[in-house]
Amino acid sequence: MQYAILRDIGVSPMDDDIARIARETRCIAMVGLSPNELRPAWGVARFLKSQGYRVIPVNPFHAGTEILDEPVFGSLAQIPADIRVDMVDIFRRAEAIPSIVDEALAHLRDVRTIWMQLGIFHEPAAQRARARGLTVIEDRCPKIEFPRFL
Repeated sequence: MQYAILRDIGVSPMDDDIARIARETRCIAMVGLSPNELRPAWGVARFLKSQGYRVIPVNPFHAGTEILDEPVFGSLAQIPADIRVDMVDIFRRAEAIPSIVDEALAHLRDVRTIWMQLGIFHEPAAQRARARGLTVIEDRCPKIEFPRFL
């Protein structure tokens, strides 16, 4: 079936992956999470927490503080090894994606998913993650996608 036909009937080829991610993910490192409640990342993080996910904030400008009752880390590399991160949700511009993906691959031994928010794509970084066995979702928001499968 052509992608356009699937899209027209409300089915995405990524639906199986998204359903699995929604079911199996427990801990999400959110890169770019801000304490500003008006920012989209904050609303997504609050929603994910309300659904039982642990959200680990990653933002170098707020490291050492707390957002939504979780300590903020300055980078993915600073997340302690005893925190098992399943998914990295990226709220950054496309040009920041390669270094974030490389850092996730180098430092997060349990990461299974790289998620790029709405409007964000980076095919070379996505291919590097896929080559290491990770699932990559681009141009989607878990706050929109997860409720379809929870």
